[in-house]
Amino acid sequence: MDPLLVITNSSAGTSDEENLERALAVLRPHTSVEVEATSEPGELDGVLHRAGSRTIVVAGGDGSMHAVISALHKRNDLGKNVIGLLPLGTGNDFARGLGLPLDVEDAAQVLLEGTPRAMDLIVDEVGEVVVNNVHVGAGAAASRRAHRWKERLGSVGVGSLNLGKLGYPIGAAITAWNPPVIRLRVELDGEVVTDLDTQVLQVAVGNGSSVGGGTDLVPDAEADDGRLDLMVSRATGPVSRLVYASRLALGSHPEHADVDYLRGQSVTVTGEEFWISADGEISGPERHRSWRLQRAAYEMVLPAR
Repeated sequence: MDPLLVITNSSAGTSDEENLERALAVLRPHTSVEVEATSEPGELDGVLHRAGSRTIVVAGGDGSMHAVISALHKRNDLGKNVIGLLPLGTGNDFARGLGLPLDVEDAAQVLLEGTPRAMDLIVDEVGEVVVNNVHVGAGAAASRRAHRWKERLGSVGVGSLNLGKLGYPIGAAITAWNPPVIRLRVELDGEVVTDLDTQVLQVAVGNGSSVGGGTDLVPDAEADDGRLDLMVSRATGPVSRLVYASRLALGSHPEHADVDYLRGQSVTVTGEEFWISADGEISGPERHRSWRLQRAAYEMVLPAR
């Protein structure tokens, strides 16, 4: 088996360190393993610079996966190394969508027995990447609020056993009560899906399916099918919003009368100011942003089919 370079977050708590040690105990009898902890982009870039041909294993959550893939993309090194994942995050949505086990020992076993598979990537017009999914409108508002609540509640408890996981449901509940409604023009592969004369509750572009620790925002999205999934919700009225929210919890919202669910290669969003949540990272406000699919951008070790 190829040697492994395991990259972890130096600010990880005691519980994450213990889980990582459990995974390393599975891996080390079978291959050479080096562990590097990084805390900022400069350190991460230095570690990646000397990765050589080793398999790069991300020990962390969606944010850590985004950071490593983004850094490799900026270095023009994405695709040179096979990527692996030990899910140590709070939500682990990307791992969930890929069918990776959330138990770190089982995930380590996948690294030993799994198969590299070509993975797609979403890239915006300024070169920023989206590994899992990106959304604007109510979802981004919920993420902004969730991030604040996650920070507040993350200190209540020990290590990963804290109340930080409640951040997203709290943010979602507050947003459901008072959601942003904006006028946006949404285009898929150059064709207009929704124009500025229609109010929009939420727009999501998915490479992976879920957000917030298991909510299937773009339920049919698969990160290796050569297409991105677009979901546009126009459920802006009180009753329509309530029905949409209940269907969202069940993953059946694409069937809602006020929802468009389509697939393609590129999406453009323009209009009133909107915030963006890309792999959980919040940015904005913006008035224009476009995303396109980059097919088979890198390889990742996944359970054998």
